[in-house]
Amino acid sequence: MADVLIIEDDANIRTALVRALSAREHSTMTAPTAFDGLQMLVAHPPDVVLLDLGLPDLDGASLLAMVRAVSDVAVIVVSARDDGPEIVALLDAGADDYLVKPFAADQLEARIRAVLRRSETSRPHVPLVVGPLVIDSRSRTAVLDGALLELSPKEFDLLCYLAERPGEVVAKRELLAKVWNQPYGGADKTVDVHLHWLRRKLGENADQPRMLHRVRGVGVKLVPPP
Repeated sequence: MADVLIIEDDANIRTALVRALSAREHSTMTAPTAFDGLQMLVAHPPDVVLLDLGLPDLDGASLLAMVRAVSDVAVIVVSARDDGPEIVALLDAGADDYLVKPFAADQLEARIRAVLRRSETSRPHVPLVVGPLVIDSRSRTAVLDGALLELSPKEFDLLCYLAERPGEVVAKRELLAKVWNQPYGGADKTVDVHLHWLRRKLGENADQPRMLHRVRGVGVKLVPPP
């Protein structure tokens, strides 16, 4: 599952991409303009950007240069333009791939997998460490105080998402969208149940939290124990 930011001005294409990616268990964010997309990228860094070139406020090539100034996120240009020299220029300018519209959803999915594989192998793997908790996302293992935690897949995903943001209060609706790939505004009972199970496996409870702290009316955060 990847977090995909779609920067595309055509509402019908945005809807189709969201539908196709959601069906393949990716979470999506969308922006209709270049500057909306750049702000979203900085505020909520995605794993992959799908970048249209014909944006209403700024050409996609210019936006690509701005993205590369602030991020090494994987960028797939998706455009109806099929001019060979322009494609080469964009790849040289920092795009990771180029896909000509129209394209099949399975082809897009394969391109996303490919750029993610390349980005994973190009950056050193470092386990997440929050106090006595060590999480290895590759082996999908979590160790607390030297003991291996027995976590379900979703419990691991939830813990990993929080550990990537230590000390940051994360809203339940964000967890629902990012971990469960459900739309913002959905029921958060699922999050509550998994947080309850996760607390038990961390050896704590809501009344006596050690690492997993609830911020009433806001969300939850993972912090090192005192």
